[in-house]
Amino acid sequence: MKPPALDYVRVDSAEEAVALLGEHGDDARVLAGGQSLIALLNMRLANPRLLIDISRAPDLDHVSATSVLAVGAAVTQAAVEWRPHLAEEVPLLAQAFPHLGHFQTRNRGTVCGSIAHADPSAELPLVLSVLDGDVVLRSVKGRRIVKAEDFFTGMLVTARAPDELLEEVRFPRAAPGTRYGFTEVGMRHGDFAIVALAVAVSRSAIRFGVGGVGGRPVAADWPRLAGSALEDALNQLAWTLDAQDDHHASAQYRRHLVRTLGKRLVEELS
Repeated sequence: MKPPALDYVRVDSAEEAVALLGEHGDDARVLAGGQSLIALLNMRLANPRLLIDISRAPDLDHVSATSVLAVGAAVTQAAVEWRPHLAEEVPLLAQAFPHLGHFQTRNRGTVCGSIAHADPSAELPLVLSVLDGDVVLRSVKGRRIVKAEDFFTGMLVTARAPDELLEEVRFPRAAPGTRYGFTEVGMRHGDFAIVALAVAVSRSAIRFGVGGVGGRPVAADWPRLAGSALEDALNQLAWTLDAQDDHHASAQYRRHLVRTLGKRLVEELS
């Protein structure tokens, strides 16, 4: 299939993009890497009147490492994946990237695009949620910063308003003494996850995240647990998730993966 007829504008700055979004709102869509949006357009699941291409906007093509790793909206996944010190800066992000699609798609797909698309089975929204990261949204009225927990509101649904550009995402850098782990199960390597797990274990606490089970990534905070106490916490979490049967896996199997893979991952990091 082919996309519907629409207007196309390639902007040279974030300011131009937010001006167009302020003017057109719901009738506009932002194009960065296009790995999700182009497919939606071709299948007529998205029908905008205007496509705003930000891929060549210099002020959106930036990565900086301070207390957070800040990634602009035009930065590709590959550009972040191949940072020389990513494993020290944000180890959970470094562990997740090899599971994210294929190297060809990571060369085009953007980090912010994956966050904006908000697929509950995608790896980057889960990582941002477990790290308690931030999303920077910009409109003609100014900027606002939204925590990941508040940004993802449902399946493919976020807190972004129609006139806002997702300008940047911020991943907190590794905390001293904290170990990080990521794993997932899919039908094939590169497919969206049936279940994805991301964990941060510090000296006194566990932050445990699950993707691919409900409509949005979920993160839980526990004290350091082991043995039956850890099993009980994982079981309780598994039953609170909105697991569904589909053609990939049953809800029962998804809960089983949360319990078994979750215990293994936490024990490896403890």
